[in-house]
Amino acid sequence: MKKIITFFLMGTTLFSASAQTGKENPLLKPWKGPYGGVPAFNEYKVSQFKPAIEFAIQEKLNEIDVIANNPKAPTFDNTIAALERSGKAIDRISAIYGIYRSNISSPEFNVIDREMSPKFSEFSDKINQNKKLFTRIETLYNSKDSKKLTSEQQRLIWLYYTNFVRQGAKLNEGDKEKVASINKELASLFTHFSQNLLAEEEDQYVELKTENDFDGLPEEVKNAAIAEAKERKLNVLGCIANTRSSIEPFLTFSTRRDLREKAFDIFVKRGDNGNANDNNSTLVSILELRTQKAKLLGFPTFAHWSLSNKMAKDPQKTLDLMLSVWEPAVEKVHEDVAEMQKIVDAEGGKFKIQPWDYRYYAEKVRKAKYDLDQNEVKPYLQLEKLREGMFWVAGELFNLNFKQVTNVPVYHPDVRVWEVSNKLTGKAVGLWYFDPYARAGKRSGAWMNAYRNQQRLDGDVLTIVSNNCNFVKGAPGEPILISWDDASTLFHEFGHALHGLCSNVTYPSLAGTAVARDYVEFPSQLLEHWLATPEVLNKFALHYKTGEPLPKALVERIERAANFGEGFSTVETISSSLVDMKLHLATEKIDPKKFEKETLDALHMPSEIVMRHRIPQFGHIFSGDGYAAGYYSYLWADVINADAWEAFTEGKGPYDKAVAKRLYENVFSVGNTIDQEKAYENFRGRAPKSDALMRARNFPIDGTKK
Repeated sequence: MKKIITFFLMGTTLFSASAQTGKENPLLKPWKGPYGGVPAFNEYKVSQFKPAIEFAIQEKLNEIDVIANNPKAPTFDNTIAALERSGKAIDRISAIYGIYRSNISSPEFNVIDREMSPKFSEFSDKINQNKKLFTRIETLYNSKDSKKLTSEQQRLIWLYYTNFVRQGAKLNEGDKEKVASINKELASLFTHFSQNLLAEEEDQYVELKTENDFDGLPEEVKNAAIAEAKERKLNVLGCIANTRSSIEPFLTFSTRRDLREKAFDIFVKRGDNGNANDNNSTLVSILELRTQKAKLLGFPTFAHWSLSNKMAKDPQKTLDLMLSVWEPAVEKVHEDVAEMQKIVDAEGGKFKIQPWDYRYYAEKVRKAKYDLDQNEVKPYLQLEKLREGMFWVAGELFNLNFKQVTNVPVYHPDVRVWEVSNKLTGKAVGLWYFDPYARAGKRSGAWMNAYRNQQRLDGDVLTIVSNNCNFVKGAPGEPILISWDDASTLFHEFGHALHGLCSNVTYPSLAGTAVARDYVEFPSQLLEHWLATPEVLNKFALHYKTGEPLPKALVERIERAANFGEGFSTVETISSSLVDMKLHLATEKIDPKKFEKETLDALHMPSEIVMRHRIPQFGHIFSGDGYAAGYYSYLWADVINADAWEAFTEGKGPYDKAVAKRLYENVFSVGNTIDQEKAYENFRGRAPKSDALMRARNFPIDGTKK
């Protein structure tokens, strides 16, 4: 990169671009090394982000100006393809920036994040509101000559056009400025919300001070609590961290009802403690700004704007779907709670089941009703063996092979990397990074990231994807044993990774998981089914001491109990989805506590369950716009998932090669090159049928059960 001697005024910081060339700032250098280049995590420092981001933003804006001001008539190559080729530096830096934000956040990084988030928003708006650029895109969108292009090229023009319009490209200049101002303020609020939530999770915990405080805990949960206390340098025997991966096992197994209540309390009150990290005022501001933005863009509510590029299109469709499943799920919860209450009463308990009791007594019911104890299954669920099982499934379905490599830098010692190749051709298709463990500075939950999208615009570019989880390490040298639910999550996130790794498109904006939000969860939810197949259980669900596979009798008990707890998980998730949608259909200022209570009361929410994500901690919808008015996507996609799984069960079974081939060709490899409804119909031969979901969850269909 040539040195530039011009000085740019960026915000309030005057800096010399000559000091920020690719030669001097590692973040600005193209990725070098094997596999078409990989991130140089061994060279990056937090202090490098600000100058690198500012330089790369200006570089892309300069490229945009060249495209927008091209005196030649717009063509696909000089406009759309040119946009696809622009901004390589900022794309790379944004990927690394996101990795730091989610996985290795620190006080030093948080300061930069608060400053840079609004700058990223401002940068996006400068592109989306570039009148000359949009005119070129609109010309191509309306041109009859565009019909001569490939279907993928036509789809890409459509995508650029619709995205620009959604972001306000057709507004007058005054309204464009208002939208840009709102977006900038929202970006700051999203960052504030996320940092508050992370602080609540890191700063709060339950101390285990005596041996009695460990009562009921399986050995691996006990060891993890001991390790957590040592990691935090606490002068106590153990510690339960305020993250789902620590709290849920404690709520499931601890016999100490008083400590279960404490653990439950800190978890459900994250962001809602009236302290410096309280998120209530922040989320109210977010909602108000979203409403203003939606109205400026010509939509009655933010929910209508959000769904304008989703499969559902209309908020009412999502409400109808959610409510159709809600009643049967609540009915199932009442049945389950009645069985739990019988156990409480038989044990002489003088209390009604409370939310901090639910998991504990549900486990007792599972054991009594199905002779199935999670602690009996868990010794067979070794994290590393299940990872091998996922690889095997990917090989059987999509002919993928995984080989661990050590010649690639990583951002933390916990991270490992695998080369992914096609078993038939031997050709590499990408890299898979695996970051499985919880730690300070890492956000809770599990997710998939794409560091780089697959493309063939200028030669084959391999994708780089990651799976990130928050499993608790436990004692050194001991295998990591996980619950069945955690194993399902592991397969779920790997489904997202496979969606990226199987991508086979030309243009990066259409690659991998770049599909409608209420479709993107379908491939990941579908992959969960393979965990329970006999082939995986027999080969990879091996006892951590004996190496023996799950006994056939235990597998049969697992199958009989497969739908146990579906009422709980459905109510927990759909309550969050309904509250999310209703929040974004509201146009008046809300009081979060009052709104949450009144909405759940109107739904007759079972008192024994809380939302999976209460409003002040709902990172999915308040850490960004991605899932805002979109948490319903998990249910919407699950309808498609249940229908797609029946394509296998109606065929030769889970490893039916013909069905897997159709799945690859029409779902996993096509990205956003085709309308998702059409893509699914190409796979299944028809649109999905929602009754498949009811059968899968053993809920009533026309008054009957499966």
